Amino acid sequence: MTALTEFQRLEAQGSWRSAPDARLREVVVAVGEATLVLSDPKSDLPLSHWSLPAVTRLNPGEMPAIYAPGGDGGDETVEIDDPLMIQAIERVHRAIATRRAHPGRLRGGLTVVAVVAMLVALVVWLPDAIIRHAARIAPPAQARQIGGAVLADIERSTGAICTRASGQAVLDWITPRLIGPDASVRVVPGPLNGVLRLPGNLYVLGGDLLEGSPGPDAAAGHLLAASLATDPGAILWQALDHAGFTAVLRLLTLGQLPPAAMRGFGETLLSRPVPRPEAGPLLAAMEQAGFGSEAYARSIDPTGQSVLPLIEGDPFRLAPPPRPLLTDQQWLALQQICAG
Repeated sequence: MTALTEFQRLEAQGSWRSAPDARLREVVVAVGEATLVLSDPKSDLPLSHWSLPAVTRLNPGEMPAIYAPGGDGGDETVEIDDPLMIQAIERVHRAIATRRAHPGRLRGGLTVVAVVAMLVALVVWLPDAIIRHAARIAPPAQARQIGGAVLADIERSTGAICTRASGQAVLDWITPRLIGPDASVRVVPGPLNGVLRLPGNLYVLGGDLLEGSPGPDAAAGHLLAASLATDPGAILWQALDHAGFTAVLRLLTLGQLPPAAMRGFGETLLSRPVPRPEAGPLLAAMEQAGFGSEAYARSIDPTGQSVLPLIEGDPFRLAPPPRPLLTDQQWLALQQICAG
């Protein structure tokens, strides 16, 4: 026993009773590696072996000390009055108790570490999970409300949206034909170098695409490109991620974001390059909508060098479409949407 390493050999006289009704018998009590050995003092023959960890003192604090081989007392007992032997047995018991405490402390430490790890995981994982969940379950009306808040932030940089009724009426007429019945398009006077798609299927068109174009094909191409290149779920998630975890919790519980939640997100969108779809799907969509791709391509690169696939793949390159997107009167009204 490591608890008794200072002793080369430890023996003491004791009185052993082999059974409750047996008479006391003098024995030599010796401490072994893991046992208490009771021997006949005359012949040195072992009479009994007790496991040291199981040895129990039946009369703590009293002398002579009475020990039994188990906690229930058993049939055997030994009386010892040698202080050094008693001290040695007690030291073994203290060492055993200390060893037994370690697993408990280890388990407690591991529990604390596990709890801390779970808390850290919740702090790191939960906000993103909640935001993604909010973006996934947001009803269309709520998504449109968020899109309106983003548009209001964009207006701080581009100027207020253009509201001339005749021009907006043309947009409302052509939009379902181009990008679907649930979409809406707004025009801002500042240049956007394309079209931004916002949450709630709201599109923002820069006035530069109307004023500097000979016809509606370039603006229509940018609207189609935005509808194909931007995933509506992704843009809604980005907006909510910008708003932050606390704002999203308010959205989930109260149904609306704080007034300033989208502050700065519009500027973030304006600072990014406008996403462009692959040429193949875009050309197919343009052909279905009934207009060519060259005007759109030239609005991106007037030289045409970087957009050759769009120019060469124009579905109406060899022959004009059956009918124009807008009449001359409609196109003039749309061009003047920001006038007055």
